[in-house]
Amino acid sequence: MAFIPAVLLTVGIAIISLMESSYVPQVMSAKDKLIHGVMYALLAISWGVPLADKKASLWVLLSVIGYGALMEVLQRFCTLTRSGEMADLYADAIGAAIGIILVIVWRRLSSRLH
Repeated sequence: MAFIPAVLLTVGIAIISLMESSYVPQVMSAKDKLIHGVMYALLAISWGVPLADKKASLWVLLSVIGYGALMEVLQRFCTLTRSGEMADLYADAIGAAIGIILVIVWRRLSSRLH
């Protein structure tokens, strides 16, 4: 049950990333990068919290960044109306890193409280 939000978010990101661009609201570049960062921060948090392990945090970070890279490659080569961008991948990676940092901080704070 703990992984249901993570799985739903993973699938949701894939759907949004690969749907035809006419169905996705067009936003200015800076806002688009912020949206990428927030989505991938949430993705990292949703996978990182249930695993709650120091070693798992590194694997979650690498997996989420790898997932972002996969989405950009699929946009580039498997869609007609989307294009993969390195700037999006950078935003995904920064968001994932922020998400993992938040998981680590949360883990430390919760261990001090218990």
